[in-house]
Amino acid sequence: MNHSLAKTGPGEGQGAAYSYGRYALTLLLMVNLLNYIDRQVLYAVFPLVKADLKLSDTALGLLGSAFMLCYMVTAPVFGWLGDRLTRVKLASRGLVLWSIATMGAGFAGGYGWLVAVRSLVGIGEASFGTVSPSLLSDCFPKERRGRILSYFYLAIPVGSALGYLLGGVLGQNFGWHSAFLIVGVPGLLLAIPLNFLSEPPRGGTERRTPAKREKGYLSLFRNRSFVTNTLAMAAMTFALGGLAQWVPSFLYRVHGLSVAEGNTLFGLITVLAGILGTLSGGAIGDRLQKKSRKGYLIVSGWGFLIGAPVAAFALITPSLPGTMAAMFIAEFFLFLNTGPLNTVIVNVTGPAVRAMAFAVNIFFIHALGDAISPAVLGWLSDRWGLRPALLITPLAMVLAAFFSFYCTAFIERDSTAAGE
Repeated sequence: MNHSLAKTGPGEGQGAAYSYGRYALTLLLMVNLLNYIDRQVLYAVFPLVKADLKLSDTALGLLGSAFMLCYMVTAPVFGWLGDRLTRVKLASRGLVLWSIATMGAGFAGGYGWLVAVRSLVGIGEASFGTVSPSLLSDCFPKERRGRILSYFYLAIPVGSALGYLLGGVLGQNFGWHSAFLIVGVPGLLLAIPLNFLSEPPRGGTERRTPAKREKGYLSLFRNRSFVTNTLAMAAMTFALGGLAQWVPSFLYRVHGLSVAEGNTLFGLITVLAGILGTLSGGAIGDRLQKKSRKGYLIVSGWGFLIGAPVAAFALITPSLPGTMAAMFIAEFFLFLNTGPLNTVIVNVTGPAVRAMAFAVNIFFIHALGDAISPAVLGWLSDRWGLRPALLITPLAMVLAAFFSFYCTAFIERDSTAAGE
């Protein structure tokens, strides 16, 4: 199905553009779901891989870090390409690569092979992740971007939860190799319609020309809103990455749940809290943004501040019901920021460099975030135990709140410079 934005009459053109936008959002959301399913399924089967390959927690953490290292290192390359080549082609080819690599993990006979194929998953996902937000921003006006990107980023909690659920159930019943083989297949099917999605005009929804044209990566580092917003997201990613990879093992070791039970319980909580938090953040952020350009940042800052102590309680309490209830609340306030902070990136950068902006953002939030947090927490767990190691994550959430509020000092100027 090829949805195009051909030139039509005023009424007809608006209808075609709206129809295209809805179709593009639906398709990209489905692909993004697979993005996080294929990413998180590894962490669901951590206990099985650990036992089968006789790995330490440090080795497990490095397995997750290998994926993130390739993801963040190749993102700037795809960002540069995304602002110059056809974005849908980059996205579809990335989907094919990471789907094949995910299935390749099902044939892993040792640690080295698993590291190699998970690294390829990171490269494929980087291709899609850098260009897809830019595609969506060209399909909808700025007044709706917070909510639209919140819909798109629903894939984070929902896809992650499905990754835990599928990985836990398939891994326990059929083995961890089968889990990878099964979850990799749908991506090859979705690559077909994605490949034929029409490319929207760059900056087609912009109402005025940016006051200052940005040229290349260096311009992004002079954009203080972009830099501080990225630091906030990096601190958040450190916390979320550490919790995502180690909470299933935490429930398995500390609370005595089986692999399937722990992943199912954590997956259900993640999807419920993630959906509610992500949609609430987009809606509240759009509402506050109408009153002030600081609206998205205020929502995110308070979300981090409220979520930090609740996350600490979830890790400290010996009660399983208390842990899960607190984890639900903490995840709700963490996911509150997903749409707002990503929308800030769009609003403070011009159409000509948006793919590069998301590429730089991806590089730094993972370089400073979940590319290192799995290995750091695994290393600390080998020395202190898993619970004390995980207590670092609420501190990262407090740091994310600081950068969110600090960013409000620059957002007015940089939004104006970007033409917003």
